[in-house]
Amino acid sequence: MARRKDSPQKAAMREMMRDYLKNNDISIKDGTDVNGIMRDMMSVLLEGALDEELDEELGYSKYDYRNKETDNSRNGHSSKTMHTSYGDMDVAIPRDRNGDYEPQLIKKYQNTVTQDMEEKILSMYAKGMTTGDIESHMREMYDIDISDSTISRITDKILPIVKEWQEHPLDEVYAVVFMDAIHYHVRSEGRIVKRAVYIALGIDMNGKKDVLGMYVGENESAKFWLSIMNGLKNRGVEDILIACVDGLNGFPQAIEAVYPKTEIQQCIIHQIRNSTKFVSYKDIKKLMADLKLVYAAPTEETALNELELFKDKWDSKYPKIYKSWNDNWATLSTYFKYPEAVRRLIYTTNAIEGFNRQLRKVTKSKTVFPSDDSLLKMLYLATMDITKKWTGHRQDWGQIHSQLEIYFEERLFVRQKTIGECSSSIAVFYGNKCIGSSP
Repeated sequence: MARRKDSPQKAAMREMMRDYLKNNDISIKDGTDVNGIMRDMMSVLLEGALDEELDEELGYSKYDYRNKETDNSRNGHSSKTMHTSYGDMDVAIPRDRNGDYEPQLIKKYQNTVTQDMEEKILSMYAKGMTTGDIESHMREMYDIDISDSTISRITDKILPIVKEWQEHPLDEVYAVVFMDAIHYHVRSEGRIVKRAVYIALGIDMNGKKDVLGMYVGENESAKFWLSIMNGLKNRGVEDILIACVDGLNGFPQAIEAVYPKTEIQQCIIHQIRNSTKFVSYKDIKKLMADLKLVYAAPTEETALNELELFKDKWDSKYPKIYKSWNDNWATLSTYFKYPEAVRRLIYTTNAIEGFNRQLRKVTKSKTVFPSDDSLLKMLYLATMDITKKWTGHRQDWGQIHSQLEIYFEERLFVRQKTIGECSSSIAVFYGNKCIGSSP
């Protein structure tokens, strides 16, 4: 079969390669020779393209001083080693004197031409594969030997992105923010220590949920939670209508200091679990039935009456249960003031617990993380993988939204939109800023 006619570009490339092989007395005997030639070609092509990038940035070609209309100029080159499928190669990256030029062909943190391979490695890491698993997979699937250190180097590129994500601006108002902690073991200074990762998950005024922050700490305290609340404040969060927590130590004091108007709801499900932890299996069914009369009551008044009846019946045998509910009643009973739709949203921390379960699936293969950074890298990548599916809002958000407008009307106000303010005819405002619209 005759060879298809070359395009002008391919014909020129063929002629160039013929001259290159002839003039340099190069013979191709095996794949190693091909790799070497391809590596040299790729280097020349990249350097030529980068020089053209800088020409465009400066607005004039090299030595074309007549058309120079800038005080900036070329400032030599810096060498960068690029990892390619043909082997490592050195590329001369052009520089400008003012330091304004940022190469687009080869990004600042990029050190591989086979970027898709890096993306594959990051994707595997995000799904919880260990460096050993990734190493084996790359060898089996792509016949590529890649070391632990190379995998760590690739995943380390995520750290500046994580830092940027931790500081990115947030919405002005959140309808609900869930707070919870998940625990891991990390190697630190030759010892294995327990780390708590504190997670803030918010639902905005349009009913969409997002992870607002992820913080690695040693223990729960009012001081620690105060730093997190101040961090949210500094990132633009002016108000949180309701905060849902799992009895976190020091949280009520911290949120009151930063967001004094925020309503706090302690997770009922966690309270039930903690209450019944040491109840005899002979009593558990009857006790749970009596306890349900408390938390499932239609009003707070009825709930308090049922709580007293519970005390009369069970206090002699399980005195700690009534005491716990009574001591925490201020934050356990918040949901009673709201209609059913809002109650379902806030009386448990199921929203953030579901997210935590997905994180645990990803991290279950890692019993001990080598550092706080390695823990944060995996959790961030897993978070991005999980949250990319969070595209819509709750089905009942229209009803919830309308109720929140009424219950928090002194902090929010609703009016007909003016052109360009919101996508709905009814807009919700905080101050003068449109923060949501009625679905």
